[in-house]
Amino acid sequence: MTSDQRVVVIGGGLAGLRLAQRLGPAAAVTVLGEETHVPYNRVLLAEVLAGRYAPEVTALPAPGPALRRGVRAVRVDRAERAVHCDDGTVARYDTLVLATGSNAVLPPLRGLFEPEGRDLPDGVHAFRTMDDCLALSAAVRPGIRVVVIGGGLLGVSAARALAARGAQVVLAQQGERLMERQLDADASALLHAHLTSLGVEIHTECRVRGLLTTGSPAAPLPGLRPGPRASNAGGADSSARPAFEDRVRAEPGKRRGGTETPRKVTGVELADGYRLDADVVVLACGVRPRTGLARAAGLEVRTGIVVDDHLRTTDPRIHAIGDCAEHAGQVYGLAGAALEQADALAALLTGVTGVTGEPAQYTGTRALTRLTLTTDGDRSLDLAAFGETTPLPGDDVVRLADATRRTYRKVVLRGDRLVGGVLLGELSTVGALARTWEGEEAPHDLFHLLTDDGGH
Repeated sequence: MTSDQRVVVIGGGLAGLRLAQRLGPAAAVTVLGEETHVPYNRVLLAEVLAGRYAPEVTALPAPGPALRRGVRAVRVDRAERAVHCDDGTVARYDTLVLATGSNAVLPPLRGLFEPEGRDLPDGVHAFRTMDDCLALSAAVRPGIRVVVIGGGLLGVSAARALAARGAQVVLAQQGERLMERQLDADASALLHAHLTSLGVEIHTECRVRGLLTTGSPAAPLPGLRPGPRASNAGGADSSARPAFEDRVRAEPGKRRGGTETPRKVTGVELADGYRLDADVVVLACGVRPRTGLARAAGLEVRTGIVVDDHLRTTDPRIHAIGDCAEHAGQVYGLAGAALEQADALAALLTGVTGVTGEPAQYTGTRALTRLTLTTDGDRSLDLAAFGETTPLPGDDVVRLADATRRTYRKVVLRGDRLVGGVLLGELSTVGALARTWEGEEAPHDLFHLLTDDGGH
């Protein structure tokens, strides 16, 4: 690659900016960033929502003139090797990198959209971008009633942040337990107890069927039906709670057809017939890779944009990295994988070779999930999970639990190999465990690795 090689990166998030940084002056790099904000670390949005960080704290290193902010790519012309943008400009490339990320999943709830409409009711928020975070933050105040739909990593983070702001939070999780993709039943139970201690009301195996809004066919909610899910009504004085604040962004909630009358969410309806009053509803139902540009350009798309070990798509001039990429059947959706893919692609494009002298390859990421549920006082909780946390028949499991210190550590062994683990409450050992797992080494003294000195 030479400095006059044109590399166009679609996506100004963590993966795209890391690639531009790694390429440096080795190529003429242009990054098309759809958002108008200064690039930010999405991982820190929950801390902004909780009021612990100002938005500017999340800023990524300045990308310089390579980044064009507020520019959306609308079409890729592979024959002409050109990217057409919504402002009418055309970015021509020798190498194109798709780092388009992912979108929040909007579940098929009754009342979420009007017929032929695309606007969310006022008070209903996704939690994916800085705009989502700022709009949700502006809507929240002490005592406001919030229902968070989804008990995965994103939903847990949002529920904790909203509770820290004084909201009355109900977390509705369709699965059997919280963070079921990362945590086993025991660890999830400890997380459940921790969130409950923060004032979050949690319902698992609870499916939300629809939203109720002002102007919807259903009658306005007179309050919650009596029953086991009625505890967020706040008693007889619930009608005295302050009204929901106006949204910052004007477009959600507006009716099509010329009228400006907004629909406002007033509650959610559960599959078992119960209703929960709500001033705000947060949709934390996961994310889906943004593959529209790739699909329209004729590239192979499954769950994500399919790439090989060189992070190439079915067009050898086009690569994909980050949340939108699918490698060896895996879409990671994690910051660590996005950074590793960006580093690997930079090495490939600049001709860096591996130890054998062959071109560098991306062989996958061994993903480690970490989350800190920070609160005021001494009620914070750290957790980490890696690898296979659910044992297979024949696997060995070692657990250490301390109810007094609220710590839990579990590792899964397959033969003499560490294949996964979960830690809650005290993470001093996670580094040593992760190194053993990543290096596929046989642990010499597993109990020593699980103790507080981290195996040193």
